Amino acid sequence: MPIELQIYHSTPMTDRRFGEVHFDDIVAARRLLARELTPTPLVAHPLLSRRVGAEVHVKLENAVPLGSFKLRGGLNFLASLSAEQKARGLVTATRGNHGQSLAYAARRHGVACTVFVPTGNNPDKNAAIAALGAEVRVAGHDFDSAWDAAVEHANRTGAMAVHPSREPKLIAGYATVALEMLDQAIQPLDTVFVPVGGGSLAAGMGLVFKALSPHTRIVGVQSAAAPALARAWRTGEMREYPVGETIADGLAARVPSPETVAILRDVLDDMVEVSEAELVGAIRCLAETLHQLAEGAGAAALAGAMRLHRRIKGQRVGVVLSGGNITSNLLLKILHGELIAEQPRGAQLTEALADMEYGIRS
Repeated sequence: MPIELQIYHSTPMTDRRFGEVHFDDIVAARRLLARELTPTPLVAHPLLSRRVGAEVHVKLENAVPLGSFKLRGGLNFLASLSAEQKARGLVTATRGNHGQSLAYAARRHGVACTVFVPTGNNPDKNAAIAALGAEVRVAGHDFDSAWDAAVEHANRTGAMAVHPSREPKLIAGYATVALEMLDQAIQPLDTVFVPVGGGSLAAGMGLVFKALSPHTRIVGVQSAAAPALARAWRTGEMREYPVGETIADGLAARVPSPETVAILRDVLDDMVEVSEAELVGAIRCLAETLHQLAEGAGAAALAGAMRLHRRIKGQRVGVVLSGGNITSNLLLKILHGELIAEQPRGAQLTEALADMEYGIRS
């Protein structure tokens, strides 16, 4: 049964604005999405908790239609547009899930949508975007170069360019994940792990937890192969970092967004970078314990919790499984052991590295 919508009244704690995202925008997004989507489950299993050494509660955003939290933002964004904006059409860039969500919502509203993807993008996600009615165009070698092509298209055609991590209405939609978790958790959560690609999910969720559960630590998790946001969070410097090979294509951002980083520096307590082997291990762990499919980005939060297992020992921990759109080929390789799920080189070393590298910010 859907959880009853909880209405949060404005208080000194909730009357907060981070950048252009206000807490009231998140409450409004939840009212809207309550008519569109069923709240996703928050589940725990003793086998998973035993592996991590903490009481782990996983938010199953792979249960959202299209298999990702991104649909929350797409629906909220399209509902906010004027008739004039809709008539212009939309253009965006994506590695997959954002493009699917915008294509789905655009079709619901009768809006033309063009989606740029980089060369070599996940073919399953490309096909899904096209099936949802968007025009798919290939440009550039990574997300950021595909975004540059999308901006050029917008300048040429007058279409509205929609960046996946800079639109306040998208962030407000994503933040409803946190409102649901707060309603669903029987006891308060000590730490919540959230994947970070462009940073919009972590920004929105962090805003909610800091307003309504300020004692809860929010930890962002990024692929070590794409560390731009983590480095920007620690230093405040907006520098590009090359993106290496990663199974977490949804986290593969080369250029940090100043607007989003500003929010993250306000609301995140920590950032951790995880290896490819740790991502593989987390995907396998979710399949073996919860029998849930997670793509690389979707498993990142659990990988972060497993990396910091000593620090969170005995805590009540929230983990966001942000998406389940993994290709069958990659999943089979992981389950058959063709991709090695390495364990940390020793709990004490892992903890020491985490303390030195990820807990310090200028």
